[in-house]
Amino acid sequence: MTILVTGGAGFIGSNFVLDWVAETGEAVVNLDKLTYAGNPANLASLEGSPLHVFVRADIGDSDTVAKLLRKYNIRAVVNFAAESHVDRSIHGPGEFIQTNVVGTFRLLDEARSYWGELPHDKQRDFRFLHVSTDEVYGSLKPLDPAFKETNPYEPNSPYSASKAASDHLVRAWHHTYGLPVLTTNCSNNYGPYHFPEKLIPLCILNALNDKPLPIYGDGQQVRDWLYVKDHCAAIRRVLEAGEVGETYNVGGWNEKANLEVVNAICSILDELKPRRDGKPYAAQITFVTDRPGHDRRYAIDASKLERELGWKPSETFETGIRKTVQWYLDNTEWVSTVTSGEYRKWIDTNYGSR
Repeated sequence: MTILVTGGAGFIGSNFVLDWVAETGEAVVNLDKLTYAGNPANLASLEGSPLHVFVRADIGDSDTVAKLLRKYNIRAVVNFAAESHVDRSIHGPGEFIQTNVVGTFRLLDEARSYWGELPHDKQRDFRFLHVSTDEVYGSLKPLDPAFKETNPYEPNSPYSASKAASDHLVRAWHHTYGLPVLTTNCSNNYGPYHFPEKLIPLCILNALNDKPLPIYGDGQQVRDWLYVKDHCAAIRRVLEAGEVGETYNVGGWNEKANLEVVNAICSILDELKPRRDGKPYAAQITFVTDRPGHDRRYAIDASKLERELGWKPSETFETGIRKTVQWYLDNTEWVSTVTSGEYRKWIDTNYGSR
């Protein structure tokens, strides 16, 4: 048996591919366009493995997708492929519409065509699992209950709007054509192989390089933090036992303000790799102008996933963030590779004028 994973060289996708091969022993066809955040080095441990086939292509490349589905007798598609950074979507929304909306449409349509050709028993077992975000639900007030699967969609950024559109397409392909789909909406992931444009890896690397730790606004934006390995385990469980057509929220039960997260990183670095001058890393914290339309709070209620499928996260924020900081300390070669000219250009574009 073989599954097709799209976006499998990115942060969450590569962690999923690595864990999938290790936990299941089932082969993976990994399709990734290799944009700035897609990194084949994430998958170096699978080089030469018969369980991993890498194909560089776009999910919008219908011909390639169609050929891969049939050549490898794919039994499930797990769709991670997406443009996924709010700040980038503000600077250039067109790419987000192209990948997240048009690309998902083309992937869905090829999956539907392939599924329609399968014999009945394989049609019954086929799955299309779409990985989405809690940002489609909009923003919460401080005392609002956490997002449930029944919350209305209220996306506030070009990124979240494009992901909301893709979620609606997945739902429509199930209800109109019968394609057996599953959707997961996750909270903020963190962990190994995280491209350093996001808060946690950016602050780890800036701290180590004696650079400012940029905090938007007052730093009190609250997010639910999910260790990436827990997210991967949740997706495996949904793929295995989720009810067709259903949506499952995946969260870490770890609501933290951005400033609290950065202070936690600084404290761990103070312990594991103290500054040469003896000062705390928190001295590098710098508050910058908030981004437009910045959602104040996200929180995920993952009780449906625990109640119906028996999944809950293994890591607390405290254990997960320590593992993450240690990983970056131990993988300086990976860091030097990804912090190339393209990355530095982006950081200058986004933070230079704040």
